[in-house]
Amino acid sequence: MNTKSSNEIDMINGPILTRILTFALPLALSGILQLLFNAADVIVVGRFVGPQALAAVGSTGSLTNLITNLFIGLSVGVNVVVAMNYAAAKYEEVSRVVHTSIATALVCGLFLIGVGILVSKPALTAMDTPADVLPLSTRYMRIYFCGMPFIMLYNFGSAVLRSIGDTKRPLYYLFAAGVVNVCLNLLFVIVFGMGVAGVAIATVMSYVVSGTLVLITLMREKSCLHVDLRKLNLDLAIIKKFAAVGIPAGLQSIIFNISNILIQSSVNSFGSICMAGNSAASNLEGFQYTAMHSIYTAAITFMGQNMGAKKYSRLNKIVGASLICSVLVSAIFMGIYTIFGEDLLHLYTTDTQVIGWALRRLHIFILGYWICGLMDCGSGFLRGMGYGTLPTIVTLIGACGLRVLWIFTVFAANHDYEVLLWGYPISWTVTFIALMICYFAARSRLPKKDEALSA
Repeated sequence: MNTKSSNEIDMINGPILTRILTFALPLALSGILQLLFNAADVIVVGRFVGPQALAAVGSTGSLTNLITNLFIGLSVGVNVVVAMNYAAAKYEEVSRVVHTSIATALVCGLFLIGVGILVSKPALTAMDTPADVLPLSTRYMRIYFCGMPFIMLYNFGSAVLRSIGDTKRPLYYLFAAGVVNVCLNLLFVIVFGMGVAGVAIATVMSYVVSGTLVLITLMREKSCLHVDLRKLNLDLAIIKKFAAVGIPAGLQSIIFNISNILIQSSVNSFGSICMAGNSAASNLEGFQYTAMHSIYTAAITFMGQNMGAKKYSRLNKIVGASLICSVLVSAIFMGIYTIFGEDLLHLYTTDTQVIGWALRRLHIFILGYWICGLMDCGSGFLRGMGYGTLPTIVTLIGACGLRVLWIFTVFAANHDYEVLLWGYPISWTVTFIALMICYFAARSRLPKKDEALSA
């Protein structure tokens, strides 16, 4: 028997659109709070330290994601495997997955501390980071990676909770962590004058709070999601199951970040002022992306549970509802950035040159970013159905390959900032179309009607 959680959402019965929104809203707010961690970092250094510090903090994102996303991608696999087994009422299997996932998170986090400290400076150097920014960027990254065990713990633990529809408690924990981050940012940078190092330490402390709270929640859980620290182990059979979905998801993120690093290197060629403007605009756009990404996560979880419960008739309805939600979310942010974009950028910096570069990027992304949300949903549909490698291959060819080709052909022939950025919406469009073709091909192989679960 399994005790149902009061935070659970029924994903295999009843209306879909409203429940996707119920699932996604707290998740979107969680992601926005997480971005506020970074925004607080960028705003504080941009206003109280200077453009070089702003460029240092903002320019590390692509490299940090490149190193960590393979491991964070495993949490996507955890979400899918727990959701499928939970919907199929295989509660003992759920418990095994939960304990293995928490142990995996801690091991990955410890491993990443060493990796981050060792590769930060040589990798930033290889990205042609300007000499006036390199020492600050290196210091920020090395301190940031010291928080990796808690970052992994939060991501894996939240994936477990999301698998049953619990997106509210991770939101509460990120709110608490966000308050800690902002307060420590102001204390370390303004009061103690610690600069980039102070911002990095504040960020690490915020992740200690959120990761610890998620672990305590799972330890107190009465359902099959309960964590007993004495039962933590690395069950290789379980790791293979969530790695089958999670590793391709992580590789997809890595592939994206390889192309983004190439783009960041191209941005670096325009100088530190452009880097600062690009960082500010990118940070602002991140709020829209994380809201769209919550729909992607909802799509994965709803698809996973309905596949586990053999509710095949609901799959196309999940697709339609997810795409509608993604477009609606994008429309809201497009309106906000169109009206208030320049005012919001003033929160990051008062330097008019930096704001000028930021606006050049923001204007292009206002037009095309909604396509990125659709593309992510297309990938989520396939992952939720248990396909790990297929969306990664499509993304490699359709998005990243095209983006890299764009850099070495169109941008090489026209060394212009806007030309560089137009590679994004073009690659998103091609990839979304390809992913949807793959989804309908995969759906055609499944039964049209629901099937009963075996006893």
